[in-house]
Amino acid sequence: MNSPKAYNFFKKTFSLISAVRGYNIIILIAAQYLAAIFIFSEKKALKPVLFDWHLFYLVIATVCVIAAGYIINNFYDTNADKINRPLKHGVDSYVKQETKLSFYFFLNFLGFSFGWLVSWRAALFFSLYIFAIWFYSHKLKKHALIGLISVTTLTILPFFVIFIHYKNFSKVIFVHAFFLFFVILTRELIKDLENMKGAILNNYNTFPVVYGEQKTKKIITLFLTLTLLPIIILFNYPAIHYMKYYFYFAGIVLLFVGIYVWKSNTRKQYILLHNILKILLLIGVFSLLFIDKSLLIDKVIPDL
Repeated sequence: MNSPKAYNFFKKTFSLISAVRGYNIIILIAAQYLAAIFIFSEKKALKPVLFDWHLFYLVIATVCVIAAGYIINNFYDTNADKINRPLKHGVDSYVKQETKLSFYFFLNFLGFSFGWLVSWRAALFFSLYIFAIWFYSHKLKKHALIGLISVTTLTILPFFVIFIHYKNFSKVIFVHAFFLFFVILTRELIKDLENMKGAILNNYNTFPVVYGEQKTKKIITLFLTLTLLPIIILFNYPAIHYMKYYFYFAGIVLLFVGIYVWKSNTRKQYILLHNILKILLLIGVFSLLFIDKSLLIDKVIPDL
């Protein structure tokens, strides 16, 4: 009797998790907390960071707003996803668009509310962030250069709010931000190459559609070269300690991506490169644990 209902509930729950990209949300939470512990609040102990209620509210607000952003992006990309991601589109369609839109407004309201618990400035930031994500999904993503810059900026902004919360304006943070910016720019361009077919059929003027594959690959090569500059600069900061091995690894991976992108001409090859950069960013999140051995020993181990 209850089996079909349970199955239907599971399908819809899984569909919502797919729509809000639950995996990305979990990684975002880990990234924000690890950045708060090991970068932004370097002079604080572990417990004050973990039990910083304002930080908790900011992370929840960010999660809600970004989850809502995935929903609205999914809403506007329905036709393109039918072509580019038929399997994911099938899973996402288990829940009606009206239900998703209701959930979208609820998540945004929740995000604004948690921002308000911190300050009116935080609430204003999340209001503008909500609008910016909607405007990108509705308008900006259909344009080549401005769409590329917009999505990269929107991806980095969640760390900006934590950065402002702790008011830690060290140079190493800005250099690290440039590294992330160029890697994400590269990933987005490869993603555009991957999704060219859907973009053309839906009149999206993405970078490869407007400028072609060859010019896009030249820009990717430029971004990868620029990504090496912050890596070189970061090697001069003793504070990164064991994280330097991540940057050695990143340099090798980025070199491989730069070579392989010129040999790529199929969607499967672009998906491979996209996933490689995704994994590189994921490893980067958890390598924050090793940014400084003294931080790990002094902050984490005593509190375990």
